[in-house]
Amino acid sequence: MCVNPTLRAWADPSRTDLTVMMGVACGDTAGSIYELRNIRYRLDDAHLIAEGAHYTDDTVLSCAVARGLHAGLAHLPQDWMAAPEAEQVLTDAVRLELRRFGQRFPAAGYGSKFCDWMMSDDPQPYGSWGNGSAMRVSYAGWVARTLEEAEKLGEISAAVTHNHPEGVKGAAVVAGCIFLLRQTGDKEAVRAYAGRHYDLNFTLNEIRDTYTFNASCQGSVPQAIVAFLEAADFTDAISGAISIGGDSDTIAAIAASLAEVIYPIPAEMLEEVTGRMDDPLLAAIAGAVEFARNRA
Repeated sequence: MCVNPTLRAWADPSRTDLTVMMGVACGDTAGSIYELRNIRYRLDDAHLIAEGAHYTDDTVLSCAVARGLHAGLAHLPQDWMAAPEAEQVLTDAVRLELRRFGQRFPAAGYGSKFCDWMMSDDPQPYGSWGNGSAMRVSYAGWVARTLEEAEKLGEISAAVTHNHPEGVKGAAVVAGCIFLLRQTGDKEAVRAYAGRHYDLNFTLNEIRDTYTFNASCQGSVPQAIVAFLEAADFTDAISGAISIGGDSDTIAAIAASLAEVIYPIPAEMLEEVTGRMDDPLLAAIAGAVEFARNRA
């Protein structure tokens, strides 16, 4: 399969097998059929993208955030963090695109509060600590040029809806992990960084039989990070994430958003997933990736 070059990673030019932002879509699609019927075992690669698997709000809103950050940063100077208007510009752009994509794909499986927000005449943050902020944040880690930028972009992308401190933290930490992986490729650096914000002192085997559905950032982001840290390759991260049950599509999407930075997505999986995505989603990713590449 020949992947659109605008979806290729650029952090390590020698790794032409790596992609950008397709990890979320792969994890989301793989986990989509297990959110409501959890499994407690690992899937082999041949069964990760099952019949009936499909993208959900994780993919749609990741594309929306990418489009919003892309649009906002395009109107700001390179040193945007010093510009007094920058946060408002980015907030407005992300809010616009979240509502636009949400309304364009109304059946993607949003939570009730997000549905009310995206249809409101006066959309205001609603204090959520849900993992929706972390599932959609991956582009912040890709477009950032410093760890501080990654965290700030993550915070901004979260706060338009998820302005609870835990919702903001979840997005900032995932964005920071992606940035660190781009810079170092070092999983232990990610463990140390994320470990300053979450307790990661557990294994998937230890929690598999007792972990229950938890859609909060604090109850699912650490599990997704550990699924990545334990993984031997891209598909292993997804399989591990799904194997603990819970909010399977979102945990897998977050784990895969990290794994993609250092592990290639198998060509067969990439073909399966892109074949199930609508053109506006792929176009949003391609445009945002091209912008990030030129900004790097």
